[in-house]
This record gives sequence, structure tokens and C-alpha cells, in this order.
Amino acid sequence: MKNYIYGKNAVLETLLKNPKRINKIYISKNIGFDNRLKKIKEEALNNSVIIQFTNLNKYLDIIKEETGEDVNLQGVVASVSPVEYITLEEFIGHAKKNDSLDKYKKLIILDGVSDPHNFGAIIRTATAAGYDGILIGNHRACPITPIVEKTSAGAINHIPIIKVNSLSGAVDYLKNNDWWIIALDMNNSDNYFDVNYKDMNFALVLGAEGDGISKTLLNKADFKIKVPSKFESLNVSACAAVVIYETIRQTEYS
Repeated sequence: MKNYIYGKNAVLETLLKNPKRINKIYISKNIGFDNRLKKIKEEALNNSVIIQFTNLNKYLDIIKEETGEDVNLQGVVASVSPVEYITLEEFIGHAKKNDSLDKYKKLIILDGVSDPHNFGAIIRTATAAGYDGILIGNHRACPITPIVEKTSAGAINHIPIIKVNSLSGAVDYLKNNDWWIIALDMNNSDNYFDVNYKDMNFALVLGAEGDGISKTLLNKADFKIKVPSKFESLNVSACAAVVIYETIRQTEYS
């Protein structure tokens, strides 16, 4: 089956950042052109991407079958090649090659996060905050689906996605390369704002709602933090946003 993305932001950001991913763009023949659709048409022409004006019901059915959800196409769908993952070794090698004394690296590790909306939201937040990558495993991980790309609002084209066979092995590799591991675990006593995130490369580990982070990864963590709550805990993407922006406040604004 072909890969499709949908929504104005997702298609436009892919055109702007990685136009070679796009094979063809389909735009509803009954839609009025706003500024974003005009920009999509302009960028498609600049990059020699074919646009076809058509009824999108067929693509609505295809995406619903793949995702299991009713979606709002916003009048535009694109046929694309899959997102290319990188290896952890490639990521670390690039980080060392571009290393500077005043720029430490920040990474997200997702352990068992399987909801595409949460995955896409975390990608969007991490990209907006200037994180350097997101690491997922081959197992117990959400694949990159049309919903992930739509929820990320195209941010997935702006941040490396690292895929590994073993999260435990990846954490060991990071620690051996002078990275610190910070696990978000609601059962711990230390609050997220009590950690000093400055002057270190660090990876923030986030677990699935309900199951949380595996004991193996928790045992490897250098810090274990929580987001305090007087009600039930926030979902993983909301927790991620809170912690991510505290790290940015400390490392870039204080």
C-alpha cells in the first residue's frame, strides 16, 4: 500500500523540508484556496511535484482503513515515500562531529508509546523546543502513520527519528558516550523542576500510559522524575511538553 499524508500543515512542511518524499499531491476540486493551499501549490510547482485536483473520498477511505479513524483531510492528501529512520550510531557520530562546548544535546526516548496522537504531539513539541532527536524501538512502538504525521503538523520532517532493536542497549550506548538518562516515572518523589539539566547531554525517557517505563530502563536511569498532580496524571504528551519546556527554560533562558 502507498503511504499517504494529509492536512495542510503536514503536506506543506514536507514540501518545504523534504520535497523528495512527495510523489504526488491530490487537492479537492471543490475546495477554496486559502494561503496555505496557495503555498502548497507554489512549492509543488517549484519542486516539480505533480498536483491532481480530484474527489478525495477514495483517499479518505484508504486512510481510514489504515488508521481506523475518521480524519479531516483539510482538502489535501499527498502520496509519499516513508520517513527514513537513522541509527543511533549515525546520530551519535553526527552529534560528535558537530559538537561544541556550549551546545549539549537533548534526546527523547519513547518506551512503549503506541498512541499515534501522543507520538505526533511529542514530535511536534520536541521539534519546537529544539531537541535533537527522538528514539524509538522496533517493538512496542507506534509506527509513523498518517495520523502521526498529521498530529506532528509536519514537524516529523525537521527532527531525526532513531530506531533501534533494543532500548536497553541504546541506553547503555548513550551512557557509554557521556549521556545522562532521565526517566519520567510518576511513582518517584523528585519533581521534574528539581533536576539541573544544564551542562550535560541527556535523554528524557517517556513510557506508555498505564504501563509506564520498563523496570530495565528505570534501573538504568541516572535521574527519576515526576510531574506532580493533584488529580489523575497527565497523558504522556502533556507530561512531555511540561518537562521539555522546563529543560529549555533552564538550559537556554536562565
